[in-house]
Amino acid sequence: MTNDGQRFDRLPATAAEREVAGRASRAEVIDWWVDRFGIDREAFADYTFWEKGAGKIWIFAADLPTPVDAEGVGMTFLRTRQEHWKPTTNAVQRFGGAATRNVIELDADGARTFLAGEDLDPEWDGDWGYLIVAHRIAGEREPIGVGLYVHDELRSVIPKGRRASVSPPE
Repeated sequence: MTNDGQRFDRLPATAAEREVAGRASRAEVIDWWVDRFGIDREAFADYTFWEKGAGKIWIFAADLPTPVDAEGVGMTFLRTRQEHWKPTTNAVQRFGGAATRNVIELDADGARTFLAGEDLDPEWDGDWGYLIVAHRIAGEREPIGVGLYVHDELRSVIPKGRRASVSPPE
């Protein structure tokens, strides 16, 4: 079996069930979120995972027969088939509130800078790589996007179309 970039194929449950070389398994995807961000694996229990293209993983809150010929199924969730897997902004905003590791919380000025797509040099003594970037809103920590922390710099990877200029309150 080969990967077909024009359709959605359900991820195999485990690596042992993999039929397409390089395709992630459901277990590997969930393990990555658990290991990287400390999100409880039960958060993903009611979802199915799909690949369309090479390494573009989608998450869907229902079950469908595989394969599926459609433009979209659920939401984009994770990029695999590259050196470092990358969570999507949508996935972080949806599931990142449950994260217990690799979350960097920015103050208001930092959050505005990050949302504008600019890089920062915050204090961080955790892992390098992709982080969940959060900000406190009404006393609650809310994930706002994905950042790439390397060489003591937090790079904003907010998609260009979702960048925002946020004015401070007066």
